[in-house]
Amino acid sequence: MRPQTPEEHPDPQDLVRDHTIYSCVMGSRAFGLATETSDTDRRGVFLAPTPLFWRFHKPPTHVEGPGEERFSWELERFCELALRGNPNVLECLHSPLVEHVDDTGRELLALRGAFLSRQVHGTFTRYALGQRRKLDADVRTTGAPRWKHAMHLLRLLQSARDLLRSGELRLDVGDRREPLLAVKRGEVPWAEVDARMVRLAAETDEALRHTPLPPEPDHARVAGFLHRVRRASACAPDPYQEVVQGVVGGGRVGQR
Repeated sequence: MRPQTPEEHPDPQDLVRDHTIYSCVMGSRAFGLATETSDTDRRGVFLAPTPLFWRFHKPPTHVEGPGEERFSWELERFCELALRGNPNVLECLHSPLVEHVDDTGRELLALRGAFLSRQVHGTFTRYALGQRRKLDADVRTTGAPRWKHAMHLLRLLQSARDLLRSGELRLDVGDRREPLLAVKRGEVPWAEVDARMVRLAAETDEALRHTPLPPEPDHARVAGFLHRVRRASACAPDPYQEVVQGVVGGGRVGQR
């Protein structure tokens, strides 16, 4: 990668290529629901070099690509969303299909428990309600839901219930694969699917009453990790840092 002048901005996709600390496969393949026609959705986390934050123009908080079906978050943004209990981000941390992880990525994975708290009940439930409204709109408009979306909503509700019950987030649906795929194929009447959703929502509410999860995520532990990583990046040899050091060492800073 060519060193840049302080005025230049790195290509966002170069940040993903050169600074990814963790990447995985998500979607149906991670859930154990893939079929021959399933896409391969990739998600990742990149660590923007600290010297890039010393500019007025900050690094992006997320990047689409490179390639199709790939989306990555900058580490700080990823941690913010995970601390809020964002379902998509938390699931990314627990994918069974890891494609790349470096030492910093392994530290991030070791923090998975620090992001989990009883707040997931609210975030997962709100996300599920949003998806349910879309299914209800489909039923009103066409007489039937989009069955694939119905399947994934059932999976999400099951995942939220089990997370609150056990304190652990597991993505693979295991022996529930075939019943869920039957919903996707439209083989289960909507009334039965609707009843399952209502029952799972009630079971999720009940699980909250006895969950082993703490009331709040461990903000201090995550903040300490991010601070260490940012400091290490600032001290590491990097083309972006070399540019800044060159400017400072040349005596141009502070000259009038």
